[in-house]
Amino acid sequence: MPSVLGTVAKQLRSHPALIPLFIFIGGGAAMSMMYLSRLALKNPDVSWDRKNNPEPWNNLAPNQQYKLFTVNMDYTKLKKDRPDF
Repeated sequence: MPSVLGTVAKQLRSHPALIPLFIFIGGGAAMSMMYLSRLALKNPDVSWDRKNNPEPWNNLAPNQQYKLFTVNMDYTKLKKDRPDF
């Protein structure tokens, strides 16, 4: 029984127009997995350690940027506007 990768390689050799399709689909899947891992590791809404840090969003500094992309926002000029818990 032939392997899946062997069958895909055989199809790509006989149909070279499929190569860009595989490149873009693979690149899109890789970028989406990188973005999901960034969200899981950097987002303050996600709590991996509930015992030692049950509310990680309270530990953010007011000038700490956690968004991936911001438009017209300077985080260095923000002041603290919330109470300490």
